Amino acid sequence: MKAIVSEKYGPPDVLQLKEIPTPIINDAQVLVKVHAASLNYGNVVLLRGKPFLARFAFGLLKPKYSIPGGDISGTVEAVGKDVKQFQPGDEVFGDLSLSGWGSFAEYVSVPERALVRKPASLSFEEAAAVPMAGVTALQALRDKGKIQSGQRVLIYGASGGVGTFAVQIAKAFGAEVTAVCSSRNVSIAKSIGADHVIDYRRDDFSRQTERYDLILAVNGYQPISVYRRALTSNGTYVMAGGSGAQMFQAMALGPLLSMCGRKKMGNVLHKANQKDLVFLKELIETGKVKPVIDLGFKLSEVPEAFRYFEEGHAQGKVVISV
Repeated sequence: MKAIVSEKYGPPDVLQLKEIPTPIINDAQVLVKVHAASLNYGNVVLLRGKPFLARFAFGLLKPKYSIPGGDISGTVEAVGKDVKQFQPGDEVFGDLSLSGWGSFAEYVSVPERALVRKPASLSFEEAAAVPMAGVTALQALRDKGKIQSGQRVLIYGASGGVGTFAVQIAKAFGAEVTAVCSSRNVSIAKSIGADHVIDYRRDDFSRQTERYDLILAVNGYQPISVYRRALTSNGTYVMAGGSGAQMFQAMALGPLLSMCGRKKMGNVLHKANQKDLVFLKELIETGKVKPVIDLGFKLSEVPEAFRYFEEGHAQGKVVISV
């Protein structure tokens, strides 16, 4: 089979399209013929080996997982004798980040817990855009943020992969949503249901006087003090991405600031979860959530896709058609 292989850490140029053996499944695995995949921040960490601490999970000197790619959609080709949930011909999508990665390939072998049946209403490309970004947004809002109907929720970085899902999920929970994005993305934010949109290029967020019950930061950078000031007296701030400084402040200062008063400041780390993916599937099937796709690339164009993704201006998700 053809696959994108990375034998060392570095820029997208280290990625090579190679012919390698098709994986063989064991009794508890599913062989999936991959139709599409997508890019996430975790893919960049796996590619570059940065931040350095990530290497303790991904391989200290070289990548432990030579085929990148976490999100997947495709068709079940074969199943092991112990597999209960799927059979050949099933259309599936899933998250391989806890199962060895490897979706940038024509085939992949995975445990059934990593997969869910694909919503019939989505194309393979749309389905591949969902897992990591959608589950991150869900876990940040529902589990960490404890979102409630009627709350005022602000999504900072609302036009990227996680952000576009977060706006829609927050609306599905009954929140009043304010999206923060650049001028070119205002129309996208409105089209996915944002009640209010702040153009950070025209309006200085640090000077605004509105207060929010829940703030989710998924891109950009604002000092944690700015986010804290924008919260209601018992509001919650959750960091799910952004600049290195924003991540450091949320993880290092967030717990300390949470001890002072009733405001909660923290971060969320995505964790693949089949039940959460099923929950997202149900939101998709009821029309409450729909993936937003920016650009598509072929498997042979994965290095180019990484270069585009790392520019940080994607409107929604970047997908790979396999």
